[in-house]
Amino acid sequence: MHHTSPDTGQLSVPSTPAPANQPVPTGGATTSAPITGEHINQLPGESGFREGLRVAGVLCIGFVVMGMGLGVLVASVGLPWWVAPALSAIVFAGSVEFLLVGMIATSTPLSLIASTTLLMNARHLVYGISYPLQNVKGNLAKALTVYMLCDEAYALNTAPGSQNFRSSRIMTVSVVLWLSWWGGSTLGVILGATFLSHLEGVDFVMTGMFLVLSIDAYRAVKDHITASLAVAASLTAIVLAPHSMLLVSLLTLVALLMIRHAVAQHAATSEKEAPRA
Repeated sequence: MHHTSPDTGQLSVPSTPAPANQPVPTGGATTSAPITGEHINQLPGESGFREGLRVAGVLCIGFVVMGMGLGVLVASVGLPWWVAPALSAIVFAGSVEFLLVGMIATSTPLSLIASTTLLMNARHLVYGISYPLQNVKGNLAKALTVYMLCDEAYALNTAPGSQNFRSSRIMTVSVVLWLSWWGGSTLGVILGATFLSHLEGVDFVMTGMFLVLSIDAYRAVKDHITASLAVAASLTAIVLAPHSMLLVSLLTLVALLMIRHAVAQHAATSEKEAPRA
């Protein structure tokens, strides 16, 4: 039975007990429940624009800082200043942009650049399966959303409840992340050409970033076999193809993982087909 609310002083209508053959609701969602993400709730009466700014705000700070690292790197290798904002605006692929800076600076063949970029961003091919693009209104907005898709935008826009995310919310997340990255890289190349022109160790930014990402990935999923295969593929590429180390190591790792998967499937099939005692 309901009682008088201490907050409002209003008397609630007594509820009818549920029949014995029907389950009693246990706090499930109702039609008035807010859209809930894994850590973020849509606030009552909040517009999609403000919600997008709120959920992406902290990430924007990280994007500006990382973008500045890219800009400083562009200046440190002697490339024209406009390369940083151009890469950020056109490519917008984070780690790939750091790789492209080194490749452009060393006049890497276009075919190697294209193949490396494809391998690095192949995961984007499956992002569209669960991305709520159907919620975005207008063909131009849909095209921009696809263009500005990155790992962080994907994570924010595919959180639980994403099927109810509004078009303005999805677009705001994508646009502010893109602007933060572009603005950070532009600021970084300006600082790199002036105040930070003599800063040493900037060329290690990319290596350090990948090292941290690798360590975090290993801590999240401690797969010793995959880690060992990755190290073996890298060492093999360094010895056999030092000038194309990245591409060769990626292809070698893909081949090793495919072999591992085939062996595991064969072992599982053999175990199922083995006669039981």
